[in-house]
Amino acid sequence: MGLKENIERIQELSRLAEAAGGEDRLKRQREAGRLTARERVEFLLDRDSFVELDKFKTHRNTDFGMAERKIPGDGVVTGYGTIDGRQVAVFSQDFTVFGGSLSGAFAEKVCKIMDFAAKVGCPVIGINDSGGARIQEGVVSLAGYADIFLRNVLSSGVVPQISAIMGPCAGGAVYSPAMTDFIVMVRDTSYMFITGPDVIKATTHEEVTMQDLGGADTHSTRSGVCHLEASDDQSALLTIRELLSYMPSNNVEDPPFRAATDDPNRRDEALDTAVPENPNKPYDMREIITRVVDDAHWLEVQPDWAQNMLIGFARLGGYSVGIVANQPAYLAGCLDIDASVKAARFVRFCDCFNIPLVTFVDVPGFLPGTAQEFGGIIRHGAKLLYAYCEATVPKITVITRKAYGGAYDVMSSKHIRGDFNFAYPSAEIAVMGPEGAVNIVFRSQIEKAKDPVAEKARLVEEYRRTFANPFKAAELGYIDEVLMPRDTRPRLITSLKALENKREKNPPRKHGNIPL
Repeated sequence: MGLKENIERIQELSRLAEAAGGEDRLKRQREAGRLTARERVEFLLDRDSFVELDKFKTHRNTDFGMAERKIPGDGVVTGYGTIDGRQVAVFSQDFTVFGGSLSGAFAEKVCKIMDFAAKVGCPVIGINDSGGARIQEGVVSLAGYADIFLRNVLSSGVVPQISAIMGPCAGGAVYSPAMTDFIVMVRDTSYMFITGPDVIKATTHEEVTMQDLGGADTHSTRSGVCHLEASDDQSALLTIRELLSYMPSNNVEDPPFRAATDDPNRRDEALDTAVPENPNKPYDMREIITRVVDDAHWLEVQPDWAQNMLIGFARLGGYSVGIVANQPAYLAGCLDIDASVKAARFVRFCDCFNIPLVTFVDVPGFLPGTAQEFGGIIRHGAKLLYAYCEATVPKITVITRKAYGGAYDVMSSKHIRGDFNFAYPSAEIAVMGPEGAVNIVFRSQIEKAKDPVAEKARLVEEYRRTFANPFKAAELGYIDEVLMPRDTRPRLITSLKALENKREKNPPRKHGNIPL
């Protein structure tokens, strides 16, 4: 075959690869409000930056009439490009080719681009839109999934891994996204589940739709599987671009610094009254976060699940930071099972990728009740404690109001290697709230008093004055400064600068044994 024929062959194979499953299938994809596999890659990456790999690769199966059904690319588009000028690796499953089903060749393409990402130290983004394993390939497709799972694990904490669910993702296929760092789902057009509605109906007699079982709303509000939910493909891809802007390309780089237009010395007097004087009155911690961070903007992660805990990314003086905060507007900010798991995983991600942690504390303790105890709050609460103890990134803590009991210890206290710990004048740092403490310590005295109500009120006020304030902790050096709320932003930024060259290591070991 001569040069001319080779060139013509390249052009023909390229045409077939870009035609994917054919014009009819591409049309149906678009009519369903979904971009095609290639359109998704082009929208995600910087213009004209995509370099495709294995464009002509096809399956090798000759059974079940597959020998004559070969499409270049075999149902997945793989390659690399840039986002905001920074290199990323990407694979995009193509539902128009064999329903996006995974074959041996398909898996080899995905593994190759994941290996490339780990080798060069760049994030890997997986766009999922697949019917699952290719039945015609039997165990070969199952082996392909396992090859991908292994790479998910080996790349964990080495390069950021982000999954976009933009169609079906079911059965064993869900475990690859589950092991990545963040999952972005599209409302109404994507779903994830282990077993589908038909199997569930046959085995448990429960009737449920695919969206109710595994749609974006379900995983955003009930299971916590979805980290960020988008209204359409374009919004999901833009969310991924923003998410990547806060994190480094790999675990040996620092997060990207962006010069701030927001004055780092800006003081906000409204913060002085953001925390109510009444210690039992709720308020929205988001207001404090928004007033403190650059340009009043932060990317909240998992906003609709475990709402008593807030997590997300922001910038302070141009520095990328991870925000963890109790939310007193929901369950009084108590720590429960879901909130502990939510924050623990986020803390560990930030620690993996050198992102400083800023923690805002208003926590009355762990949520009481048999449901929490039987559900393993001891084990799950320990995950958050473990994550903070293990983290060696800069850790700055601001106690805005309550910090009671073991929850005080857990929320990045000085005792678990918090670098700078601040408290507002409204902070109450104690074993428990004044009323509970007085009821236990002075029960007999109150019962014997001529006026038990007045005596209790007096003792509560005395306890609050003696213990439930920030000054006892400050006297002991557990709090570095009792901070006027208006000074929060400049103090956080100067603290980040002071910690810029922080070096701290954990003991040498294979790995710890977090209480999973």
